[in-house]
Amino acid sequence: MFLNVSSSCDFKVAMYIRLSKEDGDKQESESVTNQRNLILRYMKENNLTLFNEYIDDGVSRDNF
Repeated sequence: MFLNVSSSCDFKVAMYIRLSKEDGDKQESESVTNQRNLILRYMKENNLTLFNEYIDDGVSRDNF
């Protein structure tokens, strides 16, 4: 699922995170927090630079 980055280029990436329906209406869902942590860890391990972060916290396919 993840891209294997093997070159030393300076990639600038955006992360997109969306709410899991199971998290309900918490201020920031555990799903969003977990996704952010997973993506940031992957970016650090692969020397990627964060360009922007997009979050749909509270928007699910059921209420889109």
